[in-house]
Amino acid sequence: MNAIYADQAATSFPKAEGVSEAITKYLLSNGKNIGRGGYQSAYETANLVYDVREKLCRLFDFDKPSNVVFTANITYAINMIIKGFLKEGDHVLVSSMEHNAVMRPLVQLANEKQVEFSRIPCNSFGELCVEKVEGMIKKNTKAIIMLHASNVSGTVMPIEKVGKIAKKNGLFFIVDSAQTAGVIPISMKEMKIDALTFTGHKGLLGPQGIGGFLITDQLANQLTPLVSGGTGSMSDSEEIPDFLPDRFEAGTLNLPGIIGLGEALSYLEQTGINHIYQHEMELTKYFLEGVKKIPSFQIIGHEDISNRTAVVSLQWKKGDEALLAFELDHSYGIMTRVGMHCAPNAHKTLGTFPKGTIRFSFGHKNKKEEIEEILAVLTKVRC
Repeated sequence: MNAIYADQAATSFPKAEGVSEAITKYLLSNGKNIGRGGYQSAYETANLVYDVREKLCRLFDFDKPSNVVFTANITYAINMIIKGFLKEGDHVLVSSMEHNAVMRPLVQLANEKQVEFSRIPCNSFGELCVEKVEGMIKKNTKAIIMLHASNVSGTVMPIEKVGKIAKKNGLFFIVDSAQTAGVIPISMKEMKIDALTFTGHKGLLGPQGIGGFLITDQLANQLTPLVSGGTGSMSDSEEIPDFLPDRFEAGTLNLPGIIGLGEALSYLEQTGINHIYQHEMELTKYFLEGVKKIPSFQIIGHEDISNRTAVVSLQWKKGDEALLAFELDHSYGIMTRVGMHCAPNAHKTLGTFPKGTIRFSFGHKNKKEEIEEILAVLTKVRC
């Protein structure tokens, strides 16, 4: 029995070619910190890190490598922005499809600091009702915070349209790119994005434990650091540095993670994200067409590949999706994700709460033969 990994929306596997080798090479042949030593190998590491900042700028159409901030993951990045920016009495807009990486910090602030949020409604396919956005803006609205694509239905949000609305109304626009970075082209300039949060281990095909955000000066100037400490700069002062990225990068960075991410970004540059997206959509189309022929499954969201990523949620009409996921794994080696996917309101929007769904998600190394095998199993599985 060959294992089939169909949970790429949780983390990519396998990683991009060269990632593990780059991390090992750094740990064995250099391994030095940055900003903490005046020797040559420390400067070499600093150059490698700056190179990764530049690669991220190229990928996301952004001009300031110094405004690329590394964090432990995208959840940490979102928390740094939300909690560092919003004050008592502020109001923000989010979609009804948001992940808990956005919603839990907002709910926490709503409970502690009287920060308000309103949910822009989405339809039963997870599509944003963009025509409602402007009418929901209040006098105290400070920002629109939105995921680029749903981790439940795969639906892609009209980010460029929302960005223009935000800019027109003097609002900051903060985007969660967890499901799209490295898969769908993102231009911070064209989409009017003030802060783009990212994770390294999904579509960017890097290791876990590295994420961050790219941020405009305008928003950065209004952001209070969530964590402070040593930066290796201005060490004669106990004040937090006032320049980026040091202002938001206290403590030792995950340098192996950054080096691995840099190698993954090189792979993406060489391969082309459009090529990867096309491959993933071909697999998704084949999967959707096959599932439609199986009466015991209902596709959640669009039944075609328009306006989506390679994420497909299903409900099983014959029983419990959790039992199905267990059976797929233990009897057939097919790995999926089942439940609420850390997005309960998305499931309410899609009409799948509280039952949840079983989610299949495909990546750059999945093959058509694997999709065929999954479909064959879904046709006969009974639990």
